[in-house]
Amino acid sequence: MNVAFHEPWRLVNRLHRDLDRLMSAPLAAGDDETSAVASWIPAIDIREEEKQFVLHADLPGVDPANIEVTLDAGVLTIRGRRELAERDERSGYRRVERVSGEFFRRFGLPDTADSQSVKARCTNGVLEVTIPKQPQVLPRRISVEST
Repeated sequence: MNVAFHEPWRLVNRLHRDLDRLMSAPLAAGDDETSAVASWIPAIDIREEEKQFVLHADLPGVDPANIEVTLDAGVLTIRGRRELAERDERSGYRRVERVSGEFFRRFGLPDTADSQSVKARCTNGVLEVTIPKQPQVLPRRISVEST
């Protein structure tokens, strides 16, 4: 397999993650609308199937009650919060790598998405959002009558 073929896609994926991180950063300190954005960015896979799109988001340690999935004007938004106990040296921690705080992701849905039938469920730290596709209306030829 040609590794050079996959390199541009790896760069595109990295650019996408960096842009997500940039767009999720607070714009103004103290502004409730912008400061409640993202402390971390969960990994998300989106798969297209014949009759639906399926989104999987890795949300380990996130209580499903702290996950909000909304759909407005063709944009699917996933936001939430992961709470972790205080983790400093006084509590015995020598190393802290797990991120806590708020997360926020947005995705534009294609016109074929059925926005009225979206479903979400969280199992074992993985959020699954299913977005059914609308039935395709095939173009048809209309005969022109003459009088």
